[in-house]
Amino acid sequence: MATQSSRVLISGGGPVGLVAAYALAQEGIPVTVFDENSELQEDPRAATTHPATLELLAKLGIVEEVTSQGLVCPTFQFWDRPTGEMVAEFDHSLLREDTEFPYVVQCEQFKLTRILMELINDIDGADILFSHRVMLVSAAEDAVRVTVDAPDGEHTFNGSYLIGADGGRSMVRKQMDIPFEGFTWPERFLVLSTPFDFESECGMSFRNYIADPDEWCNCFKVAGDGPPGLWRTVYPEDPGAPEETLLADEYVERKLQGFFPAGKPYDIVHRNLYTVHQRVAATFRKGRVLIAGDAAHVNNSIGGMGLNGGIQDAMNLAEKLILVWKGDAEEEMLDMYDTERRTFAVEFVQEQSIQNKKRLEAKNPESRAAFLKSLRETANDPKLARQFLLKSSMIEAMRGIEAGRCLN
Repeated sequence: MATQSSRVLISGGGPVGLVAAYALAQEGIPVTVFDENSELQEDPRAATTHPATLELLAKLGIVEEVTSQGLVCPTFQFWDRPTGEMVAEFDHSLLREDTEFPYVVQCEQFKLTRILMELINDIDGADILFSHRVMLVSAAEDAVRVTVDAPDGEHTFNGSYLIGADGGRSMVRKQMDIPFEGFTWPERFLVLSTPFDFESECGMSFRNYIADPDEWCNCFKVAGDGPPGLWRTVYPEDPGAPEETLLADEYVERKLQGFFPAGKPYDIVHRNLYTVHQRVAATFRKGRVLIAGDAAHVNNSIGGMGLNGGIQDAMNLAEKLILVWKGDAEEEMLDMYDTERRTFAVEFVQEQSIQNKKRLEAKNPESRAAFLKSLRETANDPKLARQFLLKSSMIEAMRGIEAGRCLN
């Protein structure tokens, strides 16, 4: 029978922490998840789920439920704002021989966490403790200990391992003195959500990237609470402008009308402004303490790499921890998690997301023209388009890890 200490402790009840918890609990490993919030958070955040991640959710047995609560997106488009031209459209059906899921699913992350929470709550030995904030972490050679701040005071929990999936401001990472290396973009990102139908009114697909040397935009659809769904638009904003100005009714209305003249006022149901970082932790493992998701790496949202990378972290770590827990692998197996996932974060997620942003905002006319020309040629050539999609869908990089190859 498991003792209190023979369990995995997880700080963070978001999608990354709960994917790890469910994967471990399915194998009979006791888990306790601590989350500082009083309940599941349902604010709009990431939604894009790439084919490589859908494959992992299929292993967990939840891909059908995630798909049913989201939107299937077979295509995505690149637009040029100065000309108003749709430059290129990429069709994921070109990947039908490469994956069981030749499409992206737009499913808000709170729906994924809700699915996982309900499943975890039905497993004996798996606990999710809300209003429990991890404050202190200590690690010995054979155990970990965390002190949490709970509604009834401080409590100490012992475990065999600790997974820090507690976001970009991770207390676990800070407690373990792991540097978070990288930089912060000067501009902030403004997110506006509206039920306005950009598909029927503007001819857009469910996922769109709009290039402009002065002000780029991303526009994508999520399922919301059901038909007709919601569209989210993302813009770069002046770092020196007051937040209240950028979130004011007049400003956000002018922003949407400037990109997509509607002939009537927009119904803006959500607005948010956030700071954008590109950072990777110096290590993803310190003994029996491991970090994953935003606790380990953060990036700009262009291309939808963040949530996907975090889920992939969680599954990679869980698979290795299961082997170690059951005695089928030595402790050193966990070093492979650090090597594989940190390499992935640095050489793929960081590189790709930075490149995505720089291409959308490119100001040099020759560079812009070359980028748009390359997009057209790639989209119009099935072989080139397939290679482009294998990379953007994260399949190529995931296959590289699975094959034990270094990323290029």
